[in-house]
Amino acid sequence: SQKSVSTHRIRHVLEFIHYDIARIHLPLMRNIQHLFFDLDRTLWDFEKNSEIALHLLFHDLGLNQKITDFSAFHKTYKEQNAALWKLYGKGELKKEELRFLRFEITLEAFGIHDRTIIDELSDGYVEISPRQTALHKGAIETLEQLKNDGYLMHIITNGFKEVQYIKLENSGLAPFFETVVCSEELGKNKPAPEIFYHSLNKAGAKNHHSVMIGDDPEVDVVGAINAGMKGILFDPCDVHRTPQSALKIKELSELADILIWLK
Repeated sequence: SQKSVSTHRIRHVLEFIHYDIARIHLPLMRNIQHLFFDLDRTLWDFEKNSEIALHLLFHDLGLNQKITDFSAFHKTYKEQNAALWKLYGKGELKKEELRFLRFEITLEAFGIHDRTIIDELSDGYVEISPRQTALHKGAIETLEQLKNDGYLMHIITNGFKEVQYIKLENSGLAPFFETVVCSEELGKNKPAPEIFYHSLNKAGAKNHHSVMIGDDPEVDVVGAINAGMKGILFDPCDVHRTPQSALKIKELSELADILIWLK
């Protein structure tokens, strides 16, 4: 009926006005003030940048003469690297061991036991990979909008300190963040509550005014929730179940609108 159509239009206009007012008065009315981001696979496109670096080294070190298929080498490396990072995250592996073992085990799968090549691959990867600059879609635009909206933003990462700062600088992310915490500074990796408490303290933030945004449901999101923060899972491929009490986004551009209504 004409009356119901008119009522629907009025409701739509009121919702739009309410949303617009919320944006204008955002700093005054919101509960969330501090945003803590994971870096790798959340803002910085780890998979793409890692593959670029490995492909360069694969050819520069002559591995293409010993291994015919780069994709097989890359797949094996990804599997070994992921398994070793889990051990590192639990404190069962040292950084230096992780850096070397991921390439030693990968090359062993192809019958290569050359210590010189393993060392050159390990050192070269740490040098080349963090200098790549691919970001997830909408990263810079989203951070610009969030900064304009008045949020204070920070980084919490389990990545190695010496490479994470290079990534932030080279990719243009550094100017958006007030504080950066790398887990090795504290000797505790996410999801340990200590790293979240340390990051909150460094930022001068209260946990109930803070949100953690990351790609790992347990390490980033559940870890933050256990420290009294809110959690938002970044899941572009929609492969993870959303942890209880958390929200999920598939694109970074969704963040600004979700945060307005987060209590």
